[in-house]
Amino acid sequence: MSQIKQLKLWVMLGLVLCLGLSLTSCATSTASAEPFFGVTEPPPGQVMRYVNGAEPTTLDPQIPDGQPEARIAMALFEGLVEYDPKTLKPIPAIAERWESNKELTEYTFHLRKTARWSDGTPINAQDFVYSLRRGLSPTTGSKTAGLAYYVKYAQAYNEGAVFVRDSANGKFLLKKDFLRSADLAAPEATPTPEDQSEDAARVARERREAAKKEEQAKKDETASKPTESEFHKFINDEARLTVAADEAERVKAAKANPKLQRELAGKEFVPVKAEDIGIEAVDDFTVRITLQQSAPFFLASLPHQLFRLVPRQVIEKLEDKRKHEWTKPENIVTNGPFKVKEWLPYNRLVLVKNENYWDAERVKLNRLEFYPLEELTTIMNLYKTGNTDAFLNHGVPSAWLGEISQYKDFMKLPEAANTFVKINTTHPPFDKTEVRKAFNQAIDKVAYANWRRTVLPSYAFVPEGIFADYPSPVGDKFNPQEAKKLLASAGYRDTLGNFDAAQFPANQVEFLYNSGETNKAVAEFLQAQWKQNLGIEIPLRAMEWTALQDATGKLAYKGFSLGGWGADYMDPNTFLELFSSKDAGGNSGWYDPAYKQLLDDANKQLDAKKRLELLARAEAYLLNAQPFISLSTASTNFMKKPYVKGFYPNPQSLYAWKFVYLEYDPTKWDQGPPKMTE
Repeated sequence: MSQIKQLKLWVMLGLVLCLGLSLTSCATSTASAEPFFGVTEPPPGQVMRYVNGAEPTTLDPQIPDGQPEARIAMALFEGLVEYDPKTLKPIPAIAERWESNKELTEYTFHLRKTARWSDGTPINAQDFVYSLRRGLSPTTGSKTAGLAYYVKYAQAYNEGAVFVRDSANGKFLLKKDFLRSADLAAPEATPTPEDQSEDAARVARERREAAKKEEQAKKDETASKPTESEFHKFINDEARLTVAADEAERVKAAKANPKLQRELAGKEFVPVKAEDIGIEAVDDFTVRITLQQSAPFFLASLPHQLFRLVPRQVIEKLEDKRKHEWTKPENIVTNGPFKVKEWLPYNRLVLVKNENYWDAERVKLNRLEFYPLEELTTIMNLYKTGNTDAFLNHGVPSAWLGEISQYKDFMKLPEAANTFVKINTTHPPFDKTEVRKAFNQAIDKVAYANWRRTVLPSYAFVPEGIFADYPSPVGDKFNPQEAKKLLASAGYRDTLGNFDAAQFPANQVEFLYNSGETNKAVAEFLQAQWKQNLGIEIPLRAMEWTALQDATGKLAYKGFSLGGWGADYMDPNTFLELFSSKDAGGNSGWYDPAYKQLLDDANKQLDAKKRLELLARAEAYLLNAQPFISLSTASTNFMKKPYVKGFYPNPQSLYAWKFVYLEYDPTKWDQGPPKMTE
């Protein structure tokens, strides 16, 4: 059957089902005596059918940053570690064990010798070296490469930077020799001026003491080490200075640092190569990763799809012919619990069990089907009639929640995710902080949360209540009058100095959102808030997911874009690092070196409590800059059939499919959300 015909069948099925179950009837019907919503007849043969949301942009795990692609990557590919299905903590995968040094700057992973690719090729340490280098290559175009920036020289390689070498003596300039005094005393993440000088001095003092301890620890460690490889000596040597390859960018950076400006004269510039990145195959079954600084969250980030293996033997053979040729069903080779049987874009992706997977005995599902659907009514109808077994998070329409929440197959638990409005801070009028703050304060987030029903209002960026002991700061609250004053101070005022909405260039701004009924409703809600509270009407524009990602990633949008972020790993840093560079996932173009320094300082702190306090200071600094508008934190909002087991409503909505199976004995079915603490 052709792809077009199959797609038409899905559309017709959705229309037919809509006749039998209208949105109005579901939203207004009385509570059902049935414990579950719709048909509960498990399909035979261990076949799982899952509605995954948007059509995946690619099956290449290292390029996209969306949840639909991440869930697919977890079925097809595996890395050193995997997510625990409940807690999302890292558990052994191809690495059966690992250890780190006490500074948490070096991790050594010991690989299991039974791991194979789906074509039978053995997996070894060089596969990991190749995969990380590829993920960081500028030509790959990964949207999540920043997750690996804590690996030594990873960012420099990904950004095409260069080392600086003195041709007279062959020595490279060192990073430590060019730290500016401003870098050594970055401002605290607090808007209280009277405290800044004292705090800055304390921070500088703590940094100097920590640097001395770190230097002495390195000397002690080096003295006690046995013979080591040349690469290990290189990667553990003092960090080299890296600068932009582009001369104009170097000149611009050097103007702020007179010493750097002097020292760059007459030097030669050596490109940072993939071979310089801090990952090494110690032997065939040992991988060592060296970081540029301590990163207590690094191990928790390794299950992310960026760090999953990709098949060198296939990519090198096919990549030069045509990009992504290797991901076609007839070419793709995987190393996860499943492999590709069929991929009909915008129709379905069918996976089957990978018999060469190292842990194949644990995998119970024989077939896993992903359906790319976003129309919520159709999704609910397919689920009710038993044509699917579970669907993506936030799939229950708001109007249905009154009834659906009564069923035992409704999943609602805390989620490590937020919804926010991206702001392009590189163009007027939102290059001014007071304008960004005004639009934030003109939104009644309590009203928004009451309307959405499954979310809580958010005045911070890191979701509250998810990360234990994290002292969440609080941003500006709803205050339309203050918003108008801010806009007046930004120049949008009449001759008397009062705010004048007619002066604001609304025709030069627009609000982008991903096509879909929920996203449209959210955009319209915000549009109405700004119209009501500021008298400013912002035009709306819907875009297909891939086009929206491209536009925001390139800052090719005017004003606002609806965004959201689900944690890549269970630590506040996964949210805060979205604004750690101009090209980070916040897509705002905002960057402040002081903010980046605050994050780095926090992650060098090995005392867990102090580290969280420092991260909270960084978040407070970020909130004061307002490069986004935080809307809400979420809870999970989806359904799964009671016979689907090993499938947990974890905080990231990411599922280790190797643990999922269908239970055919009704006495063992889930009677509500499965327990998450056992």
